[in-house]
Order: sequence, then structure tokens, then C-alpha cells
Amino acid sequence: MTKRERIVATLAERPVDRPALAFWRHVPECDHDPVRLAEAMLAFHRRFDLDLVKVMSSGVYCVEDWGCRVAYTGSPNGAKRCTEHAVKTAGDWERIRPLDPGRGALGRELEAVRLIVRGRADDAPVLHTVFSPLTIARKLAGDRLRDDLSAAPAAVRPALDAIRETATRHALAALDAGADGLFFATQTATPEACTADEYATWEAPWMARMLEALKARSSFTLLHVHGRDIYFDAVAGLPAHALNWHDRRTKPSLAEAKARRRGAVVGGLAEWGTLRDGPRDAIVAEVRDAIRQTDGAGLIVAPGCVLPLDLPDAHLDVVVAAVRGAA
Repeated sequence: MTKRERIVATLAERPVDRPALAFWRHVPECDHDPVRLAEAMLAFHRRFDLDLVKVMSSGVYCVEDWGCRVAYTGSPNGAKRCTEHAVKTAGDWERIRPLDPGRGALGRELEAVRLIVRGRADDAPVLHTVFSPLTIARKLAGDRLRDDLSAAPAAVRPALDAIRETATRHALAALDAGADGLFFATQTATPEACTADEYATWEAPWMARMLEALKARSSFTLLHVHGRDIYFDAVAGLPAHALNWHDRRTKPSLAEAKARRRGAVVGGLAEWGTLRDGPRDAIVAEVRDAIRQTDGAGLIVAPGCVLPLDLPDAHLDVVVAAVRGAA
């Protein structure tokens, strides 16, 4: 099977020649330069011969054009963060208006997508990374977001509409630029970020509208749910082809998820545990367990989130060999 054929069959939960495989790593030294970012993504893809290309944007590109200052401050996962938030007071939400999805930092990311698609030497699907509206709002405001949701909801609501409109149009522009699909991330479907009621009120409606607007255009939407004790049943019905979460450190397991939701699952590798620390036999056992849990159907073997920067490439080679050995 080609990579695209393998992914298409996986998403449909049909038999495959071997499980699909993906992992992704930030490149903070070059992710603000579309040429260097594209080169890094293509080199990483060639190095491990993966079944998809997840574009590793910085993670805060989505808020730069609203005025957030961002930098890499040494996070071990390589992610940049906001060093100065655009929303410092409740009144600042009024300044969050719809943006041109092809200019500024947003345009920079579209250029990276074009270069990656142009430079790809196989048919592996390219997924551009986008974020849910409340996740973007949290990046804009930081910890004060929850206070404003309670104390100034009338200020936050139109800002969320502007964020959703901008993020949706940017995602569609990425598909126009050649991306096959989207890595759609929420970092707020967890009690680490908001209560279940806050999620139902402020995340679920805006996220559902965004995903519905993208459904007809994206051939592969991979929904990533970040954090512990995720609101799995709340996200399970959203229109996405596959679901990724930290299955090795929080419930549900891959097997439990397959029993509760139709569609592909993406995971099986503990990026901050076994995959990072080894030993080799434990990594192989983790791959085999993921395949066992799913009977090898509807599975993309992958980490629960981004790889640590210091995770040895040799450990990734072990995963590649184990997956290919499962053919």
C-alpha cells in the first residue's frame, strides 16, 4: 500500500498491510521561517519515512497577529509560548476582531504548507495544525481567561466568534494551499483548563461550529485532545476522522476508546515515558500492545502529543522497525 492508501484504509477501519505510523517534533530554532520550517519537516519525514506529515508550527502562531509576543523559553518539548499576552484586561477582548487569514504570521504558516506540499516526494497526507477557539483565547489571555468567562462573558463571546471565524478561514486557506487535512488541537477539553460546565458552554459550541465548517473540505481531520482526564465522551461525537490523546497516561485506553467511538485512534506511545527512556524491549512491547488493543484496525501508532526534544532518534528507529515488523 502507498502511504495515502494506508491512511485512507485506516480511517475507514479497513484492513491494512501494516499499521500506519506518525510522530512529530517541534523545531523552535526555525519555525518562524517558512523555508526553514518546511525543510525541517521534510527532512524529519524522510528520516523516518512516516505515513503523514504533521506541520509543526510553533503552537502560538495563531495569536501573534492579535498582538501576543512569543518566544522559545526552553520548554523541553520545544514549544514557544506567549511572553506577553494580547489580552491583559477585560476590555482588551474588544480588540480581538477577525483577521485576514493569509497575512502576517498566519500567512507565514500557509507558505510553509505550500513548500512542504511542493517538496514532498511521496503521497503521505500533509496536516496543517490549527487550534480550537477557546484554546486560542487561552493563549491570548493566559490565566485570566477563566476569570473573564465568569466576570465578563459579554466581552469574551464576540471575541470567540472573531477567533472562530479567523481560525476557520485560515484552516480553509491551508487546504487551498495543498494540505490534505488538519491536526485540530484543543487544550481546553480537560479539567486542567476548565470545568465540564465551562467546556460545554465556552468550548464545545464554537469548536463544533468550526469542525462542521471544515468537514466537507478536510479529507483527514485528526482531533488532538490535550491534557489529563479529558472530556472524552464530550469530544467523541465531534466530526473528526481520528482522535489522539495521551492514552498512556490518562483514560481511556485505545481499546476502551474503540469501544466507545467509531473512527480511527492515534496513539500507543508514551512520549515522556517508555519512548523517551527505553529500553528497546519496552518500546517494542508498547507498539505491540497498541496493535493488540485495536486488532491492528483503525490505528495510527503515534505519541500522545509532541515528542520531547531530547528523545533519542534511535528510539524512534525502534518504533519504525516494530511497526514494519507487524506487517
